[in-house]
Amino acid sequence: MWRNLRWKTREGGGLEYLALEEGGAILAQASVIGPAAGALYKGELFGCAYRIECDARWRLRRLGVWVAGGATLALEADGEGRWTDGAGAHLGALDGCIDVDLSCTPFTNTLPLRRLGVAPGRRHEIRVAFIEFPSLRLRAARQAYTGLATGHVLFESPDTGFRAELALDADGLVLDYPGLFARA
Repeated sequence: MWRNLRWKTREGGGLEYLALEEGGAILAQASVIGPAAGALYKGELFGCAYRIECDARWRLRRLGVWVAGGATLALEADGEGRWTDGAGAHLGALDGCIDVDLSCTPFTNTLPLRRLGVAPGRRHEIRVAFIEFPSLRLRAARQAYTGLATGHVLFESPDTGFRAELALDADGLVLDYPGLFARA
């Protein structure tokens, strides 16, 4: 069964529509329009679509991204930390990353949250394949999630010092990402 979700950016009028299907595997398809969220991107306008396929344990298996104007990115992962590009070439810089984080959406925070089952008082440090939008620059990044009260987690990026307390719904999907996104 498909579930439909929308997020808006806190500034600049950006909007995301996402269709999510959870069954034996997880499939997410989304369209994002508007300025890139956050001061780092200075409100750069863009539009994109993405498709994420995960196994039943929320481990990324395939990712496709299409940015209006022609840029594309295709990645595959084995769920154990080995990544390849669309041509099948190994991406050694991403070795050990299980999750992906797309800067244009709060949805990708759900992948590690569901995979790890972050409980109150528990901290998980991970490496993710981080993709900046609209450039599609790809790099490994460190992240941490700490369970707070039910429905709240502390997200941290040790590489940049960024921290935010995320509010989640009962399914681990972001309701509020202070300064960046809110469920619409």
